[in-house]
Amino acid sequence: MKIEDSTENCEADVIEAAGGILWRETERGRELALIHRGRYDDWTLPKGKLEEGERWQEAALREVREETGCDAELESFAGAVSYKVNGVAKVVLFWNMSSSGQCRFQPSEEVIEMIWAPLPEALEKMSHQIEKELLNVIR
Repeated sequence: MKIEDSTENCEADVIEAAGGILWRETERGRELALIHRGRYDDWTLPKGKLEEGERWQEAALREVREETGCDAELESFAGAVSYKVNGVAKVVLFWNMSSSGQCRFQPSEEVIEMIWAPLPEALEKMSHQIEKELLNVIR
């Protein structure tokens, strides 16, 4: 029996991305930041691709700042998700973050809205099950 090389037809590229589970404390309790992307018409956690030479944590902080307008501080590693985009593997590492200072959200071509929501509301609003599962661990 001949064993085929399983890597022969395997796409070698992996899209590397990082994001944040951004929290703030309010009178109502702890709230989570969600973004609404117009292109996909989805509600999701802020995240994006790493730039050349950028560390995962740096990318996570940059993406949170770009997509929410919030400066943040890293608290702890939250987990990873993976899925395929047009047949290419994508891996996203997430960190729990706390909002530091004021948030100055500005709608953009990519992100049209940002909201803060308590975890149960956030889970109801979120579009992607894989991200919900990441947050269900926190509950």
